[in-house]
Formats: sequence, C-alpha cells, structure tokens
Amino acid sequence: MAPRRFWKVWVALAAVAGSFGGSGCRSAHDLKAERDCCKPPQFNCCTIPDVPVPKELNKVSLPAYIVETPDVLQIEAIRVIPLPPFRLEPLDVLYLSAENDFDQNKLTGLYPVDPDGTINLGPRYGGALRVADMTVEEAQKAIEDKARIKAKNVSVTVSLAQSHGVQQISGQHIVRPDGTVGLGSYGSVYVAGLSLAQVKQAIEAHLSKYLVRPEVSVDVYSYNSKFYYVITDFAGNGEQVTRLPHTGNETVLDAVSLIGGLSAVSSKKIWVARPAPTEAGNDQILPVDWCGITRKGQVKTNYQIMPADRIYILSQPLSKFDTYFARVLSPVQRTLGVALLAGSVNNQFRNNGNNGNVGIVAPIIP
Repeated sequence: MAPRRFWKVWVALAAVAGSFGGSGCRSAHDLKAERDCCKPPQFNCCTIPDVPVPKELNKVSLPAYIVETPDVLQIEAIRVIPLPPFRLEPLDVLYLSAENDFDQNKLTGLYPVDPDGTINLGPRYGGALRVADMTVEEAQKAIEDKARIKAKNVSVTVSLAQSHGVQQISGQHIVRPDGTVGLGSYGSVYVAGLSLAQVKQAIEAHLSKYLVRPEVSVDVYSYNSKFYYVITDFAGNGEQVTRLPHTGNETVLDAVSLIGGLSAVSSKKIWVARPAPTEAGNDQILPVDWCGITRKGQVKTNYQIMPADRIYILSQPLSKFDTYFARVLSPVQRTLGVALLAGSVNNQFRNNGNNGNVGIVAPIIP
C-alpha cells in the first residue's frame, strides 16, 4: 500500500526533474564557456590608472568628418553655367534689359521660363512668347522682334540669370544606402567615406561634364551616421541598449544623464568598451570611477566619448542572484502547486465516495 500512498510524491519529483532536465540541451562546458566570454573586466575603482585618452577638461577635436549613409548634406550651387550650345528649358530664368523704352512698364528685370516653355512679356509686348529649345541669342532676337511691334526703337539685351540646374543641385540631399547623392538630371555622385572637401571636389568634377567650371558649397545638414551606445544590465532580465547621436563633446557623465541615470538594479561598476581593429588582438576597456566622477568631481575617468563607443553599466550582484534564484525556484513552485492541487482533489473525491455522496452536492441546512 505504501507505493500507492506516495504515488503523488513520485509524480511531483519526476516533474521537477523534467523541468530541470528539459530546460536546455547545452552542456556544463558550454555554459562555462558562455560565462567566461561574458565575464566583466576586473578592476578596482579606487586604483584606476590615469590613461592618456581625451577626457573632461582635456578634450580633443575630432578628425575631419567622414560622410556616411544616411547623413543629409546641404549643397548650394554657386556657379552653374551650362556648356555651350545651351538651349533654354523650363524653370530657367532670363534677365532682360531694354533700352530706348520710355514706357513705365518697360521690359527690364527677371523673367522665368514657365513649365510650358514660354516667358510672359506682359500685355504691352504681346504676352507669352515661347523660348524653350532656343539659345540665348535666338531668344534675344525673338523677344526684340516682338517688342518692336509696340516700340520700334527698343533694343533688348538677354542673358541667362539662373539655370534650371540650380534647383536640382541646391538643397538637402540624403546619402543613399549605396553611398551616393542624387543631383536630378545630372545623375548621382558617390560620396560615402569622403570628407566634406573631397565631396565638394567629387561633385564639381561630376558636374564639369555638363557645366562650365561648376562651383558648389557642401556642408552637413543632419549628422545621422555617428552614434555611441549605453548598455544597461538588468540583473539577468536582459540588457537595454540605448543608441545616442554623437555630437563630439559628450563625456561618460553626459551619456549616463541622457538615459536618466543609473537604474534601481545598476551597480557603480561601469566601463567604456572602445572598438578596435580585429588585428589589434586586445579589447580596449576604459574603467570608470563613477563615485569619483559624481561625488568628488574627478575628471580622470570621465572620458570623452568617441563614435561607436559602448558604455556598459553592470547590475548589482545581489540583484542578479535574486533573479537567478527566482528563476530556479519558479518551476519547482509550479510543480509542487500542481501536485498539491491534484492531491487535494483526489482526497476530496475519496472522502465523498466514502460518504456515498459522489457527484451529489450536499444541501446546506441553516
């Protein structure tokens, strides 16, 4: 009878063993290797050496900015003169100057070429005149001939004030995923990995195929490609990664302030992991004395942040132990709860069966 009496206990123990055994197929060797790989660097915050790197009160200017995807460039066209023979197109702007015209509304000023290829000379000179596909000299002759219908002695001088190409070149241009910027009908120019001076040279060299000695100015409108990361360890409950834009002046204290400070489970153990080439062989770890920075105003470890730096904030060991301990006990508690519930239901049915009331609800007599 003893085995029957304790069958529920054996079921509970088997379930507990299954919960531990079925949690994964990794060996103890794999788990140890993972722990060794993620083992935090060992350092004493009170004995951190003074590393000769940029820091608060001793910052450096960053090297020339390198354009990358998806930066936004501000390009302004300074000289846009089409190669001859140039023919007028919509959105070009002509400058007209009339001589021997004594009318108040004389033919002088800027006249844009409308999308239909015409310019509006006003009601005195016959309104619209089609000039598209004409050279500047041909347009001058056509305008002068039409103006002399009303003023026989008028002489008109026509020059190109602005080419329609200016509107395609000037403005904000995002660097595409393939590393190029688009210049409308002038095509694309590869700019990724270049400094601003090199971008200017590349664009002017490309435009020289279509323009006479083109000149542009280039600046960065939006810095979208340089970031650094603040990684917060949540004591075994994952890690939060916050990506922050790099402006060139941040320190460790600035970075932590941008994420709202340390969390409730964060420890004072912080370090900066700086990317290094694979061939370097060693990790670049910069330990941080958080108490020295915040409570004593020390600048020794308040490093200047560089693009792609990783600032890691380790959690408190006791909080991490509490998380792991709760994670181990959780399946045990659930299994024992199910076993106790099953035993309680079994005892209830057994007692009701002995009283002859199986399946019958006993009436309540007041």
